[in-house]
Amino acid sequence: MQEKKLILASKSPRRKEILFNALLPFEIRTKDTEEYYPANTPVREVPVYLAQLKANAMLEELRADEILLTADTIVLLDGKIYGKPTDFDDAVSILMSLSGQTHEVITGVCLKSLEKEIVFSETTKVTFKELNIEEIKYYVENFTPYDKAGAYAIQEWIGLIGIAGIRGDYYNIVGLPINKVIAELKKF
Repeated sequence: MQEKKLILASKSPRRKEILFNALLPFEIRTKDTEEYYPANTPVREVPVYLAQLKANAMLEELRADEILLTADTIVLLDGKIYGKPTDFDDAVSILMSLSGQTHEVITGVCLKSLEKEIVFSETTKVTFKELNIEEIKYYVENFTPYDKAGAYAIQEWIGLIGIAGIRGDYYNIVGLPINKVIAELKKF
């Protein structure tokens, strides 16, 4: 039996790089999908809901020999979801909120074929040291984190100088819990 082809439905350069570095052959195919969720959705379930929403939007383009991979990442602190910042001030505000705190990065993943669907999430705890306003503004001005949940990328400068510790999967923070993705792909 021939193996199914993996389709990454994401514009994220970080997810693309993770799959590439894991030596998984894949093709990128995207479709703009409005990211929304019902107000009564439990916050920890939002990333899985959004990953399934993205997968369902691509379903009519999926072929029998393909597995679709969609994902969504949120940052959660004190029950509040921090998504992608809308502008400079929002990015600064988000990073000020995360400064000196431990937050959770939750990535929801949906693996879908025409016959099967596997959904799961991965949670990693991240602790920031106390960041001063100059560090935060420098980061936002020089690294433009507008496409990143929580307004930061751990693999960039702010991760090097600002992260005091992590508990869990590093690659989940980057954008895709690759170990769990590979384990679940084997079930197909």
